[in-house]
Amino acid sequence: MNDTAYALEARGIVKIFGNHVALDNVNFGLLPGEVHALLGENGAGKSTLIKILTGAYQPTGGQVLADGVAVTLDNPQHAQKYGIGTVYQEVNLLPNRSVAENLFLGHQPTRFGFVDRRKMERDSREVLKRYGLDLDPASELGAHSVAVQQIVAIARAVELSGKVLILDEPTASLDRNEVERLFEIIRDLKARGLAVVFITHFLDQVFAIADRVTILRNGKLIETRTLDGTTRTDVVRLMLGKDVAFSGATGVEDARPLGEVLLDFKGYGKKRSVHPFNLTIHKGEVVGVAGLLGSGRTEMARIMFGADSADEGTVTVSGKPANISRPTDAIARGFGFLPEDRKVEGIFGDLSVRENIVIALQGKLGWFSALSRDEQLEIAGRFGESMDIRAASLDMPIKLLSGGNQQKAILSRWLATDPAFLILDEPTRGIDVGAHAEIVRTINRLRDEGLALVVISSELDEVVAYSTRIVVMRDRELVAELSGENINPGVIVQAIANHREGPPA
Repeated sequence: MNDTAYALEARGIVKIFGNHVALDNVNFGLLPGEVHALLGENGAGKSTLIKILTGAYQPTGGQVLADGVAVTLDNPQHAQKYGIGTVYQEVNLLPNRSVAENLFLGHQPTRFGFVDRRKMERDSREVLKRYGLDLDPASELGAHSVAVQQIVAIARAVELSGKVLILDEPTASLDRNEVERLFEIIRDLKARGLAVVFITHFLDQVFAIADRVTILRNGKLIETRTLDGTTRTDVVRLMLGKDVAFSGATGVEDARPLGEVLLDFKGYGKKRSVHPFNLTIHKGEVVGVAGLLGSGRTEMARIMFGADSADEGTVTVSGKPANISRPTDAIARGFGFLPEDRKVEGIFGDLSVRENIVIALQGKLGWFSALSRDEQLEIAGRFGESMDIRAASLDMPIKLLSGGNQQKAILSRWLATDPAFLILDEPTRGIDVGAHAEIVRTINRLRDEGLALVVISSELDEVVAYSTRIVVMRDRELVAELSGENINPGVIVQAIANHREGPPA
């Protein structure tokens, strides 16, 4: 294929941040009139590549070509001059201004040095008509649905750019009907010769709209292929780096009967977040949660803990109906939650290691029963030793610790409350080998001591090793529950990829 066949191309792109290689010799080519899906798990390099293609980042090595000509994109506004427009998941427009003002922001028609509002609204009607929208251009953008705002953002990007449209998670906040309306627009743009990059975590949407797919993993290009003749299992395997040819059960083999039921979720869910699910959790078991990034794993964990409030369904705790609409409700019932992003949602960076460990226990006791400094030091010291938290001092700011030691401190925080139920979201991501092993040992020990745990992990071999059951999430829905001989990576991959409803055959 000659150079000018691509509307936009990245050749040998390298991007280094300090000592971290975010992209390592990545190639990417986008054809006119195609929808090209860009896929990968957390840390795969998708966002970095998109920022380089739109001028937000400059590559450390390699080059970007527009219509076969090497270009240097100084910023996103400069990229627009080469026909490259981007629409992000969070609509980057002004909701308190009119639809017309948003469509023409920065390039309003003028008359005698003043904005010609009559012409702007007249032109806006013509633009909106091309996208199937019949609404008043003078109306405030924020008064319309997220789907309409998304379409207005696409219309603006296409009108400003006109050759390449990059859609970054455009369907994350849309319902099924809104997604289909968006897809109609994308198909129309494709027919008009526009090149579209489509970033999503929903495999069904990839197969519904895309012509080709490029998969990144750990900053490297894994493969670019057409979707004709490609199965969902092929894509999942490439994303996770797992061969599905596993055999035999590798999960926890335990002849002991399950403990009594601790939690029973019935039709529990939250609109636009996670579909209603049924899940029973017993004492002394680890329920592993598998699924691709964006499948609804974290959303399910958050509504279990009350970080997001479920808007349908019921939950019982030890057989009694419960209302868990806030984290304080969950903590009062003996829940603990280790979040996926420890730096943003886990640690209190400027507080000491000691304070981070005791803060949940202090909250549970109430501030009128304040722990003395000696009591805090005793508790923190005990968990620091048992969890092998390596810190020069328990009074040093926790932000100065390594990621693995921060993670062990957050886990210690919840263990100090003597919990009945723990939710661990990616507990071993981004930590060193020693800390990883310590956390896995702790999960196994807690299970044997009778705790109930829900553990989310992208590492299939790991989640298989300590789980007594595994539930699989796909497209924000619990689609399979695996036990016994079905607890192996091959069956999990097939369940993630399976297009049919329910567990794999």
